[in-house]
Amino acid sequence: MNERVSVGIDVATAGVRAFAVRGGSVLATASASLPAPVRTGDGRSEQDPSAWWPAVGSVLTELTAALPQRGAEVSAVAIAATSGTIVGVDAMGEPVTPALMYDDRRGADSNAKAAELGADRWRRLGSGVSPTAALGRIAWLAEHTETVGVRHTPEVIAAVLTGHPVAADWSHALKSGYDPLAGEWPSEVFAGLGVAEDMLPPVVAPTTVLGEVSVPVAGLPAGCLVVAGMTDGCAGQLAAGAVEPGRFVGILGTTYVLKGVTESLVPDPTGVMYSHRHPDGWWLPGGASNTGGESVSDSPGLARLDAAAAARGPARVVAFPLRRKGERFPFAHSEAAGFVLGTPADEVELHRARLEGVAFLERLALDHLRRLGVPVQGPLLAAGGGSKSPLWTRIRATVTGLGLRVAAQAETGYGAALLAAAGGAGGGLSTAGAGAPAGALIEPDLAEAAAMMDSYQRFCRALRDRGWIDEELFAVAVG
Repeated sequence: MNERVSVGIDVATAGVRAFAVRGGSVLATASASLPAPVRTGDGRSEQDPSAWWPAVGSVLTELTAALPQRGAEVSAVAIAATSGTIVGVDAMGEPVTPALMYDDRRGADSNAKAAELGADRWRRLGSGVSPTAALGRIAWLAEHTETVGVRHTPEVIAAVLTGHPVAADWSHALKSGYDPLAGEWPSEVFAGLGVAEDMLPPVVAPTTVLGEVSVPVAGLPAGCLVVAGMTDGCAGQLAAGAVEPGRFVGILGTTYVLKGVTESLVPDPTGVMYSHRHPDGWWLPGGASNTGGESVSDSPGLARLDAAAAARGPARVVAFPLRRKGERFPFAHSEAAGFVLGTPADEVELHRARLEGVAFLERLALDHLRRLGVPVQGPLLAAGGGSKSPLWTRIRATVTGLGLRVAAQAETGYGAALLAAAGGAGGGLSTAGAGAPAGALIEPDLAEAAAMMDSYQRFCRALRDRGWIDEELFAVAVG
């Protein structure tokens, strides 16, 4: 008897990657590149949507060819993509405009107006409307093109698979203005922007079955279920294991991202955190910093510095390793800039201080959650390239006091495969079966805890004295 295999497709800005998963185990992966977006000095950012399906089709063909010949038939597929990318379509759902990418700014004026038109709604959601929100680009398409509809990347791909237009999921629709609390598009906002609501797709929960593969294509059998996915960040969070309330994952890549699960929506008055909706009706709060792995990526001889910094112990100086001006999470301040308190003895101490500085930012993010009354269940999950450093992970565990469990998987495509499995099983994520095996648990170093907490308090005091964090957050952090 054939066993159930689910496929997750990650359509990122630079390329497509797919995972075939069964019982938590990865059976095969495949990838292909996409043409780079065309970006101009006036803030436009476009990609050719006609490149999406050929890349997806070639990846699926390669992926399914790598599966065992017997006992492995793909039963469900889901798609995750870059949040905020949209395209104008005709009455048949075919793209008729370039894809306007997540960082395209031509809708900035409309987004500013949308922030005012929907102020009460955004306040209830505890979120704002950024200059690059897809909502404003929808208004731009309505005004400047003959398009009759707007779709997100996954709907374009799913329509090819099913042979008919499909609904959007509420994750990809969030930055387009969808209100996941009320379960509706913000009609008062789109009316004020001159956008007809029939331009917008219907919206369903992730894991909803959108249809079936109409005819065998790219190795997928006819009848294979096409399931609603989530954005790349949400799918990566689920892949890492942050699936149930209280679980959070700290993703340390080029920048630091904290994402987790709460039972109820937790509005953030400071606006630095916003929430997607969980497929099972819970909420997925999170935020992304401008600080992270980029801060130490150019240090020569990283392995040598890590070894020396581990032997050295806690730094006597305190660093905030912010490369570019401005911070957005866990506090927002356009004038925030990196600093070092004290004079490092050498490059080893500076390196150690930078690693600690990112860990302090992670602790401050967790303190911001505590300030909002959000429970965080230990251990904290850890993902991203920075989590491959044993020293950095131990520092983070010591600073947070939670311990860190390094996630065995945090790939978007793997998370999309879990969503496909959940939809194929006819229930929530709990029906998706086993996830990736648990990774290593890194406990705090009690011998270094006191010194690290002293430095963390100095770090927080420096942020407060510069006016970057308020007294309430400072009190939570040092109390």
